[in-house]
Amino acid sequence: MMASAVERMDELVREYLLFRELSSTLKTFDTEIKTDKEKGFRVDKIVEQLQHLIQSYDLNGLREYWGYLDRRLFSRLEDAYRHTVNKLKTSLYRYYLVHTIQSNKIDKAQEFFQKQALELQNQPEWKEWFILPFIPNPDQNLVFTTYFSKQWAETFLVSLHNFLSVLFQCMPVPVLLNFDAEVQRCSQLQEENDVLKQKLFALQAQARMKKEEEMIHHKLPPYIQNMDRLGDSELDLMSSQRASSLASSQTKTGSFLSLLLLQSKKPPGKGPVHSGSLQFSQSPVSSGKRESPNNQTTKSKESLTSKEGKVQVSTAADPSTVQQRSRKVQDHERDPNSVQHRQRKVLDHEKERKELLSKHAAQSLEKKTESVSAEMDSPSSPEMVVDQLDSPTKLAKLSLERGNEQPFIVLSQEEYAEHHSSIMYCGVDCSGRRVASLDVDGVVKVWAFNPTMQTKATIMSKSQLLSLEWATKPDRLLLLGSGVGTVRLYDTEAKKSLYELTIDESYPRILSLACSPSGTSFVCSSAAPSIKPVTVLETGDKGANLVPGNLLLWDTKTMKQQHQFSLDPEPIAINCTAFNHNGNLLVTGAADGIIRLFDMQRYDCAMSWHAHSGEVYSVEFSYDENSVYSIGEDGKFIQWNIHKSGVKVSECGVQSDAIGPFVLSGYSGYKQVQVPRGRLFAFDSEGHYVLTCSSGGGIIQKLTNTEQMLEPCLSLGGHRAPVVTVDWCTAMDCGTCLTASMDGKIKLTTLLAQKP
Repeated sequence: MMASAVERMDELVREYLLFRELSSTLKTFDTEIKTDKEKGFRVDKIVEQLQHLIQSYDLNGLREYWGYLDRRLFSRLEDAYRHTVNKLKTSLYRYYLVHTIQSNKIDKAQEFFQKQALELQNQPEWKEWFILPFIPNPDQNLVFTTYFSKQWAETFLVSLHNFLSVLFQCMPVPVLLNFDAEVQRCSQLQEENDVLKQKLFALQAQARMKKEEEMIHHKLPPYIQNMDRLGDSELDLMSSQRASSLASSQTKTGSFLSLLLLQSKKPPGKGPVHSGSLQFSQSPVSSGKRESPNNQTTKSKESLTSKEGKVQVSTAADPSTVQQRSRKVQDHERDPNSVQHRQRKVLDHEKERKELLSKHAAQSLEKKTESVSAEMDSPSSPEMVVDQLDSPTKLAKLSLERGNEQPFIVLSQEEYAEHHSSIMYCGVDCSGRRVASLDVDGVVKVWAFNPTMQTKATIMSKSQLLSLEWATKPDRLLLLGSGVGTVRLYDTEAKKSLYELTIDESYPRILSLACSPSGTSFVCSSAAPSIKPVTVLETGDKGANLVPGNLLLWDTKTMKQQHQFSLDPEPIAINCTAFNHNGNLLVTGAADGIIRLFDMQRYDCAMSWHAHSGEVYSVEFSYDENSVYSIGEDGKFIQWNIHKSGVKVSECGVQSDAIGPFVLSGYSGYKQVQVPRGRLFAFDSEGHYVLTCSSGGGIIQKLTNTEQMLEPCLSLGGHRAPVVTVDWCTAMDCGTCLTASMDGKIKLTTLLAQKP
């Protein structure tokens, strides 16, 4: 992969030099390419060069070439791989010696030990090899027979080839070499996006078809579906039974059908009994006129039609059939068993119709209380509404019932379950390719989620880790803050620490890290040890960070301190920090409830105000950066005007499970309590929606200008433990929401925004 990228880039550079007519530069470039010791990062060429030096008995060239590889490549590896490099070097020299003995070049073998004696005499693996040039038939000796076999030589060459291949694949490369990879990645993303769109359109079409089928099913009463099984005499019997039951009724029964039939018995001059009654097609019973039996039997029955007009039942009678129907009715009336059977069938049809009408009326209710007439029509509808409101996602469902269109579609939800303890921090890097997550055991996982979830690096620290932050330029670097006053700069691609600095021994807890968007500096918030032991947190007490602290600015390249900010009225622990888009402003939230806004060009505090009665847990700039949002210990979510110190734009309360302390209960009275550490809320790409924590998953809420300020829109769900930190990575219309919980599970939800 890397070799092909280097070869293609060499051709592009050569083409560019020709285009610019830089002939001398091109000549030098071609000359150096020919003598390139790295062979364009082609592993087969490097192994071939080593074999050529061995076959030509060039010991000096072999030592020089391996030394170059060691300085250029192997020295940049972590110490854990040094043992592997030494074993490969030993095997390479043994491969050289075996080749000299097999070629009867005893003098070359003796020359090897003369030149390498000082280096090898103290190494125990070479103790028995010094007698190799002086023993007859070494290939039959028990010590050396393995190394003279063809299988050992092939195994060594394959191992060397694999090691170099993995090394080239994992080593950091210049941005220019990622050109092809980025092009392929963009095309792959485009293809995946097209596939997802097709799936989405197919699902929407299926949903529409299913909705239409359900509407047709509900609008067609069951007694009409069974109408084709009834004869003409049965229809006449139903009409007579309804008329007789209506005449014997003296009070209202609460049934919609009874009210409708009662209305048809009243004189035409009087108004309707029930104004909210539904309109059905007329029948001889409800026509509002009293007709003679002859007229009733000779009149053609009108069709019973659904709202779509898909089912119609109509009958017509001539005088010759009227007498037959009358005789059938009389016969039925004479037979008691037949009459009871028909009455039972009629009552069953009536019951089905009542249930259908009750469901229809219940779906149209929006409040728990209704008028007296509505209660008579659907007496069970208030209980149905209460059941809907008692569901876990009742807020989101209620907003949908009010007619609000869902702003996002959930495309997928995946789970990352590599952590074994509660999550403290979880965030996506600037490019949106990798995620870094930290748990309470101090284990950091760096993982990718596109196209599949895959752990890229695992970082384990001897000291407790309290905070992390992605660097902006380059985005492969990760800042890790510990509980012993150190900050480590870690390269996630090379998988090694680049630098570790000590902040201040008197303020050992690194509570917050924030990297400037320019990538040249970062701020570090450190605090004194907690005034309360860890066991106090198990009872849910707060205020553990009411201790002195400082806020420092560090240079990312030199790892030297640039400035120490003044924290008036007194030094206090800073819980959270955030830069604006260009790094000119820095907002902080402290344990004393004060929000401070710093001017990063002058390195001083531009304004500060008392924001919360208790600690400030999380702060963020708004989308237009004219205000900041904060969540505090007092359970309030507040928007502040940054142009007027201490002026609230809006304020609302949030649920306790959105701010902490977060509690996870277990068996035998076990209880785990965790105070807020990471981000408690995150905005979408346009700043119209905010993602917050909850006990069962993240909740997306719309920012409004009303007093409520937050309007729940979508519950992501998926968690069995309280969500303690969130993040929202946006990419055009699709966004990725991260929700991390106390059971170590991280849910990655992909959303598609529906544009109005």
